Amino acid sequence: MLGFAVKFPLIVLVLFFLYLLQPVEQWVVDPFTAGIAKVSTWIIDLFDDDAVTFGKVIQSTHTGFAVSIERGCNGLEAVIILFAALFAFPAPWKHRIVGFVVGFVAIQALNLVRIISLFYMGEWETAKCVPGEPCVTPWFDWFHHYLWQALIILDALVVWLIWLRWLPRPGATPRDGTGGGQAEPAAVPAG
Repeated sequence: MLGFAVKFPLIVLVLFFLYLLQPVEQWVVDPFTAGIAKVSTWIIDLFDDDAVTFGKVIQSTHTGFAVSIERGCNGLEAVIILFAALFAFPAPWKHRIVGFVVGFVAIQALNLVRIISLFYMGEWETAKCVPGEPCVTPWFDWFHHYLWQALIILDALVVWLIWLRWLPRPGATPRDGTGGGQAEPAAVPAG
């Protein structure tokens, strides 16, 4: 477990360093974030035709309210943490890759729920604003900065914990029932 304690923070630091580089932002992060905005708008349009996308901005066509999906809102930080946890832990590569793919989908699915709920919450709160006065959005701010941030990171943790339980145990019988593990010790009669 000492290896994990060393590898995990090292992988996190390297990936966050790369994540902050300008070329990575330009060629990976921004296009990915714009894709998240388009998928979110597509889902919103399934229920009403209220949203349009401009790059990483989702805007209401009825109220003009808009959200911009920035770093920290695209789910990539949670994906980095999950990746580091999966690939720092001693496990077969097949299991690491499957865990990452499933985890990536789980994090991004929850992130879509997050973005869409914040879009509607912000639209609802700003509808009560008085023109010409500062608009206060306490619920939007609280959900955006605290609740959803924690839930997305918690999602990565839960995926990793489920993945740990899914891993085969050394010397255990495979789950497909084909045998292959260590034999059960024979019962020794008492007496």
